[in-house]
Amino acid sequence: MSATLQLRFVRPPSVAAPAPPPRRSPRSDARWPRIAATLDGLRLRHRRAVRIVDADCGCGTLLIEAARYARSIGFTAIEVRGIDGAPALIGRAKAAALRHADPAIGYRFDCADMGEALREEAAFPADILLCHAALAGAGDVVIADPTERAK
Repeated sequence: MSATLQLRFVRPPSVAAPAPPPRRSPRSDARWPRIAATLDGLRLRHRRAVRIVDADCGCGTLLIEAARYARSIGFTAIEVRGIDGAPALIGRAKAAALRHADPAIGYRFDCADMGEALREEAAFPADILLCHAALAGAGDVVIADPTERAK
């Protein structure tokens, strides 16, 4: 009597890698409705150029999205400046801006002291200043992050 042994290979259930955390859309930022409304208002007044400064821009996602939105509603000259104190974040912002290159949008990202950079901005105030705390004088419309409390 010969017995044959049959082996069955059973694949272990595949274990999926944990999903990365969902990316937060720049438009989910609490400041987005006011940014969009301000840009819309400027276009309604027939403005074709706009200047936006983001103090403490991080990796630039909100600023880049604001520039892209401005372009989509008809601005033909868009100047944006992101300021942050972290060189790694500024590097990421510059790389992201390259991915969204558009001849109508001039991107500038600086790793700088916030106080000094905003004093420079006061000489030629931006149309929109995005920040985490209200900073007077550096922009015509200051859109502060409502989730940050002034200290």
